Amino acid sequence: MDQFKSHVLGLASLSLALLVALPARGASLQKVNQSEWGADGLPSYVNMYIYVPDKLATKPPIVVAPHHCQGNGQGTFSEMSSLVSIANTSGFIMIFPEATGQNCWDAGSTRSLAHGGGGDTGAIVQMVKYTLAKYSGDAGRVYSVGGSSGGIMTEALLGVYPDVFMAGVSLMGVPCGCWAEGYNDVTGTGSSAQWSGPCGGGNVTKTGQQWGDLVRSYYPGYTGHRPRLQHWHGTADTILSYKNMAEDVKEWTNLLGLSETPDGTDTPKRGTTRQSWKSSCGYTVYEAFSMDGVGHAVPFDGPAVAAYFGLDTAGGQDPETAACPGAVPGGSDTGGAGGAAGAGGAGGEPGAGGAGGEPGAGGAGGEPGTGGAGGVMVSGSGGSAGSGGAMDTASGGANGQDASSGTGDSTGGESSSSGCSCAVGNDTSDSGAQAGFLLAALGLLLGRPKRRPR
Repeated sequence: MDQFKSHVLGLASLSLALLVALPARGASLQKVNQSEWGADGLPSYVNMYIYVPDKLATKPPIVVAPHHCQGNGQGTFSEMSSLVSIANTSGFIMIFPEATGQNCWDAGSTRSLAHGGGGDTGAIVQMVKYTLAKYSGDAGRVYSVGGSSGGIMTEALLGVYPDVFMAGVSLMGVPCGCWAEGYNDVTGTGSSAQWSGPCGGGNVTKTGQQWGDLVRSYYPGYTGHRPRLQHWHGTADTILSYKNMAEDVKEWTNLLGLSETPDGTDTPKRGTTRQSWKSSCGYTVYEAFSMDGVGHAVPFDGPAVAAYFGLDTAGGQDPETAACPGAVPGGSDTGGAGGAAGAGGAGGEPGAGGAGGEPGAGGAGGEPGTGGAGGVMVSGSGGSAGSGGAMDTASGGANGQDASSGTGDSTGGESSSSGCSCAVGNDTSDSGAQAGFLLAALGLLLGRPKRRPR
């Protein structure tokens, strides 16, 4: 009997030890007060939410995820749960900025469209700088992804702060600077606040050179690397017109020193057409995905986004940097920035890629083999239409209101017209199940009838 008791107590001790040793999943979305991360002159309504996984990479990359109109940090955290789940395994940090109480993000004011000018873009960049310093992050691996107003903000961030961001994914966004046309620079929750009717309606057209010069004016003298970009848009979008896709192509090909004619066109999935452009070093610089018949409802695909940023596995370099050494935010890899035709733009030093190459070269920029900006998000499976949760746009948006642009997650259901009411499957730890199993086993052991000693 004593031997049996010792055996039971031994198993009980082992079970309790295993319970104590179970890994705790303590990571959760946390708000960081602006007094901690901010700086003077930033909008008081912009708030910072951050997700730091339990197991960080040694030098963690950072993904910024701005919300759609009338969205918030918590909602975007839920909508992008599939990407959050990957952060748990790959160890990167996610920032969920929030324009608290506002209709949309400010991507149209002069303060937001000026490098170092403050505004909403400046506030988000300040969050990035805070996070890089606090968590010893990788300044060469900062990314942005967002849908609708979040896509608009993503393109503004990449255009105004090319020295901070390495790449971005814009779902239903518009060209950087487009939102300034007819921009209603009024804060608040009104349906037309922070809205651009001309841009939203697809009525802003420019040449590639004009687009490029406009974006370059936001950071005069900058001659370094320009971020790579994926832009996804539905052909039936009536909230942010699909016509903006053609303008986006003109802008980003000019910024990256490329022809407007794509290097390749394919259909990674039925109903989805991809156009792609490569830099001089052969890496895909820019991709434009058109989704046939899709409205303001492009789905969010976390695994595909992670693969595009090279965050689907832990550690390593950004895939573009690995393919094109020197291609880092602020680096002088090349790709050029388009320069003024015939005048060579800002010139740049020969080989630096600069803002337009040598004088008189028409701003092609950079020497072959040193540029780069891209990466294929879809090669048959990732990021294809229908892989995420559909977004309900039945109610549309009144007076330019973008309330229906929830970024549906592949783990959730449909988002409602007021953002996302997805029944998102949260990333739950299995430690509870393990604990329950061990407690049950322990109960069985302790509750067994006593055996007579033989």
